[in-house]
Amino acid sequence: MVGIVIVSHSKQLALGVQELAMQMVQGTVALAIAAGIADPDHPLGTDPIQVQEAIASVFSDDGVLVLMDLGSALMSAEMALEFLPEAQRQKIHLCAAPLVEGAIAAVVAAAAGRNIHQVIAEAQGALIAKASQLGIDINANGHVTNPQPPANKEIRLTINNRFGLHARPAARFVGTSARFGAQIWVQNLTTGSSPVRGDSINQVATLGVRQGHEIAISATGNDADAALAALQALITNNFGEDDTIIPPPLVKNTVTPQSPSELSGIAASPGVAIAPIVHYQPSILTPTQYHVDDVETEWQRLQNAIQAAKQEIETLFSHASVQIGDAEAAIFDAHLLFLADPVLLEAVHHRISEEQINAETAWQLVVDEVASRYRTLEDAYLQERVDDVIDVGQRVLRLLTGTVGTVLDLQEPAILVATDLTPSDTVGLDPKKILGICTTSGSSTSHSAIIARTLGIPAVLGMDVQVLQVEDGTLMGLDGEIGRAWVEPEADILELLETKRQAWQTAQLSAKAKAQQPAITLDNRQVSVFANIGSIADVQAALSNGAEGVGLLRTEFLYLGRTSPPTEEEQLAVYQAIAQVLEQRPLIIRTLDVGGDKPLPYLRPQLIEANPFLGCRGIRFCLHHVELFKTQLRAILRASVGQNIKIMLPMIATVGEVKAAKAILSQVQSELCQADIPIAEAISLGIMIEVPAAVAMADQLAAEVDFFSIGTNDLSQYVMAGDRTNPQVTNLVDAMHPAVLRMVQQTVQAAHQAGIWVGLCGELAADPLATPILLGLGLDELSVNPPAIPTLKQSISQLSVVASEAIAIMALQQESVEQVKAIVSH
Repeated sequence: MVGIVIVSHSKQLALGVQELAMQMVQGTVALAIAAGIADPDHPLGTDPIQVQEAIASVFSDDGVLVLMDLGSALMSAEMALEFLPEAQRQKIHLCAAPLVEGAIAAVVAAAAGRNIHQVIAEAQGALIAKASQLGIDINANGHVTNPQPPANKEIRLTINNRFGLHARPAARFVGTSARFGAQIWVQNLTTGSSPVRGDSINQVATLGVRQGHEIAISATGNDADAALAALQALITNNFGEDDTIIPPPLVKNTVTPQSPSELSGIAASPGVAIAPIVHYQPSILTPTQYHVDDVETEWQRLQNAIQAAKQEIETLFSHASVQIGDAEAAIFDAHLLFLADPVLLEAVHHRISEEQINAETAWQLVVDEVASRYRTLEDAYLQERVDDVIDVGQRVLRLLTGTVGTVLDLQEPAILVATDLTPSDTVGLDPKKILGICTTSGSSTSHSAIIARTLGIPAVLGMDVQVLQVEDGTLMGLDGEIGRAWVEPEADILELLETKRQAWQTAQLSAKAKAQQPAITLDNRQVSVFANIGSIADVQAALSNGAEGVGLLRTEFLYLGRTSPPTEEEQLAVYQAIAQVLEQRPLIIRTLDVGGDKPLPYLRPQLIEANPFLGCRGIRFCLHHVELFKTQLRAILRASVGQNIKIMLPMIATVGEVKAAKAILSQVQSELCQADIPIAEAISLGIMIEVPAAVAMADQLAAEVDFFSIGTNDLSQYVMAGDRTNPQVTNLVDAMHPAVLRMVQQTVQAAHQAGIWVGLCGELAADPLATPILLGLGLDELSVNPPAIPTLKQSISQLSVVASEAIAIMALQQESVEQVKAIVSH
């Protein structure tokens, strides 16, 4: 049962509140007081030690709620937490509810067996009845959604990034806030809004913060200073966004066609498509409301659906990161934060428990409220984020009701016509079947437009609604570069479109056809071209694009979005399935690369790191969680029988880390052999070179492993001491910088001198400008995302090693990225 502690300056007051509260529940709740000080002349005050002892006296794993009266009572309570073990500290909750009313509401809720979060909600809403009696409307919903605790720290900052606090910056704000224990609040001073909670993605995003707006961020708690410093750095760096793009205005159904067959809209994704149209109208679920008696069961149903939705989105993110890149796939981070929004969840829980309505209805009512707040914003760009809210809302509703989503099963290629597409709709489209996209709403800055561009699907948005009346099967020509479409185009227009399309397709098909051939230079040197993948579904795409193997299997998709780690059998099935599709082609499995910036919520306790990119991640994380590491190694070794599987360790900085990992690997091999479980007789072990220390020690590291793979994404930011998501230092954090290229050269030389091969799996490998330099530096293998493989292979086939070596030597002698690129361009 939840315990209650009352902290007051007056012992008499605390005893009175205790007596009143305990009479309400006949003494069935553990309630302690910490009040007054042992000074007969000045008895008013609070003592942290007394508070700590009171907490200890009522502590249970169900949690403890601490209520305080005045100023220093909060400080004493915060200090008391420092005296407690970390495991207990996480279960103590300081509450800003009114002392008397809050205590009464809390003990009643605790006596009823409510969990800590429900008890907090009851305490914080304790003034509702009194306010109603007096005719005071606390807020539009009639209940407190934003109780604001006193803040002991505050900063004021101006938002400079072009789009303000839209979904992705808001997600980074909330994600940063969540790393700290402090209670964080943010207010838009320019519009005069009320403060909202910094851990709520929807409240932060709907503040309507635009470029030039001033915001106030306040925090209270032990790490308030660190939290504010981290948020200040995030905002100063413009949330890692480039602010040079000016968003066009949102256009909806306002363009009138110039002729009966010609339609105009917004040029959202370049390219030409000619095909019959097919209408796409996803079913929108509208739940039926009904009364429930067992509110706890109903709340659990919703929790289960939310957890399932998280797993779906994690899988979607993993797939999207390969298909469209990590930067654009980050929109699904915002979707995950939406599902974890404490304000939203508290509001849904309140409706289920107080109104006794079914989970589907409660969920949809709250989602509708959030969507309405987005729609009322003045900024057109922020208005568009309502699509993400609806996307996530419908996903949970579908899981709650057991409804199968709308499936677009096309027999022939077509142009998709719709009112709008959600990000989840768009990222799942097959460019082979969907040749073009035409919608009546949206803009070129919508997430769906961004995804369409990355997938290479031509798109025209914001078109006249009459296109929705055109029958399925009608021929359409679409030019995404100029934002035009033609219904049953005339012969001359069709000829022009066809000519333009064929020129583009010829170039693409030429690269795609050659992609199935080995990448051989003009002077007959072969370079292996592999794929970076993040799921089983990515393997076939990799092979169809000409991949000769998998140079990087990101195994994180198996671990994220779950309540427990994947079992050995679950991992074994995945690794075996991928290896079978590859048919003896190399499969390099990178061991778990999480920790720091990508925590696993089911592993406790987790320390908050001021700089997670320099923290306990990669191999460091695995060596701290040996059983988790051994489970993954067992699955990989079992899958290796009869397959071409290799193991790769991430974030290696020292020889000692490699030796420690090899010792664990050897132990696992011995255990499997003793249990008569078959494994491959030998398995290659490699490491990621992404830390400068690894480059400096490459000669010694090479003696311990079978291969290197250079991760230039991280290596470039560590070499240049700059965050690669910070636009203020993008001129430094570029893998084409001579300093980074020299690191690559040093690594290749050390590897070859030791007789091992070396690859590169960073984004640099997909940059056509970098191909001659990497070839000249002597890389044996390049691994890129599947769509980049044909172009990379084509580039290699048009180069010679001799010329490339000359270019590489010149590049290494330059002083800047600009000079390096100038050499390659000429």
